[in-house]
Amino acid sequence: MRVAAISAFGPPEVLRTAEAVEPYAGAGEVRIRVKAAGVQPFDCKARAGLIPFVKSAGFPLVPGNEFSGVVDQVGEGVDTFAEGDDVLGFGVLNGYAEYLTIPADQIVRKPDTMPWDIAAGLSGNGQGAHMALRELEVGPGDTVLINGAAGGLGTLAVQVAKAWGATTVIGTASKANHDYLRELGAVPVEYGVGLADRVRALAPDGVDAALDSAGGDGLRALAEVTKDRNRVLTMVDVDTAKELGLREWTPVRSAARLAELVDLYEAGRLTVHLRATYPLERAADAHRDVETGHGRGKVVLTIG
Repeated sequence: MRVAAISAFGPPEVLRTAEAVEPYAGAGEVRIRVKAAGVQPFDCKARAGLIPFVKSAGFPLVPGNEFSGVVDQVGEGVDTFAEGDDVLGFGVLNGYAEYLTIPADQIVRKPDTMPWDIAAGLSGNGQGAHMALRELEVGPGDTVLINGAAGGLGTLAVQVAKAWGATTVIGTASKANHDYLRELGAVPVEYGVGLADRVRALAPDGVDAALDSAGGDGLRALAEVTKDRNRVLTMVDVDTAKELGLREWTPVRSAARLAELVDLYEAGRLTVHLRATYPLERAADAHRDVETGHGRGKVVLTIG
């Protein structure tokens, strides 16, 4: 089978297509014929050797932790899925491949109305947004601030917060993405120096909860304008969070979370904006795209 893999850690160009042996489903697993795979910042960090537990996984290493595809093999003990089921799911590695095996409790059924590329781009950032906003106890009446609101995670966080009843969602983004955020139902505010003052102009009494997906000075501004610092979380900048005395947390993905997101999609309350799609052979270009850090929405690899 074809994969996009690395044989050494490094910049995007170390990610190349190669041939690999097809996997087979073990007990409790299914094999997926992959149609598409999302590209996440985590994948880029794994490729660069910046994820400690990934560094011991050995080479060749195939990134990719969110995917969509068709079940084509069912392992012993699995009775929740059958060959031919359309699914989407999550793992840690091995998504950039024509086939992967995955525990059956890490996939959910894909609705017929959900395209393969959209399905591939939902799980990682969608669950990240879901986990963080649940941890922050976002609900009806809240004013929520999302730092990096036009990116893959931020786009979904805006929509989930609105779906859960937040009265106002303020999203930081470059000016080029302000109209896009308005379309999602957010109030846009520009990044950079003076962010805290610009947020206060929109929310004079402060915000109820804040989620950061950009880090640095933006996270400092979030901590400054949030009424209760216990309701500030970052997805990317642990060092600054520690410096500011913000809460620590351990996110846990699950099929139940993913199923909730699928339900929101089917109800018309959640969309996945695709920034770009690339064929498997251009996985390195997809990583370069993600690493620009200022794009709008998701990057996805098309495979099957």
